[in-house]
Amino acid sequence: MCGSPDLSFEQAAFARGILRVAGVDEVGRGPLCGPVVAAAVRLDPAAVPAGLNDSKKLSAARREALFAVILAAADVSIAEASAAEIDALNILEASHLAMCRAIAGLGEAPGHVLIDGNRIPRGLAISAEAIVKGDARSASIAAASIVAKVWRDRIMVDLAQQHPGYGWERNAGYPTKDHLSALRNLGPTPHHRRSFRPVHNILCQEKSVSS
Repeated sequence: MCGSPDLSFEQAAFARGILRVAGVDEVGRGPLCGPVVAAAVRLDPAAVPAGLNDSKKLSAARREALFAVILAAADVSIAEASAAEIDALNILEASHLAMCRAIAGLGEAPGHVLIDGNRIPRGLAISAEAIVKGDARSASIAAASIVAKVWRDRIMVDLAQQHPGYGWERNAGYPTKDHLSALRNLGPTPHHRRSFRPVHNILCQEKSVSS
């Protein structure tokens, strides 16, 4: 898949008479802690920020710069599902919950949404299409991926100050070697996802030792 994301999917919706189209993406399915964050972005076709791409293909500095530009130029909504909600629902359902919350938070309700991935959230009451690798294909989804990534990274930096030792300011809560080592030595925090295997296993070990 070559080239940069463009407005092809958005223009196809406009051609069907839909006036407002938003892209939706989430960040944070894989980490052991912290929320999953979703963003919904409705771009102005006449003022699309230059350089949009899948957030994973951009440097942290470039994402930060584009984050500010996107917020200034587009209708943007950011939403979360907490670690507790992830444990209660499962990560897929929690991701979809965050997506639905982000869509609901837009300034104007979209007539159609472009969802990154291969599934549309259950219960979504508006027209939607799932686009595999959408953050590399749709400019709106790419913008949403950048917004969600920057927002979640900021959350993890803030949480790292409250819970030093886990390296969240570097690993964003992903199961890196330093995070797993800290998890074993320091134990889980209230922000860890209890249903995720590495955390669950440590909690089981703690329970067996204390019993």
